[in-house]
Amino acid sequence: LDDVIKNDKRAGAVIYRLRELLKKSTTVLQPVDLNEVTREVLDLTHSDLLLRRMPITTALAPGIPPVLGDRVQLQQVILNLVLNACDAMSTVAPAERELTLTTVADDQFVQIAIADRGVGIPDGQLDSVFDPFVTHRTQGLGLGLTISRSIVLAHRGRIQAENNADRGATFRCFLPVANGQV
Repeated sequence: LDDVIKNDKRAGAVIYRLRELLKKSTTVLQPVDLNEVTREVLDLTHSDLLLRRMPITTALAPGIPPVLGDRVQLQQVILNLVLNACDAMSTVAPAERELTLTTVADDQFVQIAIADRGVGIPDGQLDSVFDPFVTHRTQGLGLGLTISRSIVLAHRGRIQAENNADRGATFRCFLPVANGQV
């Protein structure tokens, strides 16, 4: 019951912040630990990932610098990318599924990468994957990646997608290091 209440409050905060983002309101950015945000999303999705039989590997770099961001919006981006990765692996045999979340940092950016061993992005569609209403799923609306890109851009970052050499896709978000800014 506590999880339901917590998730309900988080969903309300996500809806509020998405409305503010879509209205072009000013986002209040604060120093945020991207590893912590990633762990929060994995805690939130833990039951769903177990039900979907999705093994998770994390390689979160210790001591990464904070990024300047809105915690709930960044959670929404990571959540969307994790759920998209799970959907991409839904037709893959459970023994072949693997979801990997990695963080690394340099002097300017903290990068989070979400990689899957799913079906990948169809040939010729990498350039349009962030466009509104573009989807490769029968149940998809084609807005999740568009909203994720809008959030990342509002954080002065960038997001990219690539197919993996062997199978699946990787989405990378680059967010600027806070550098003591508030």
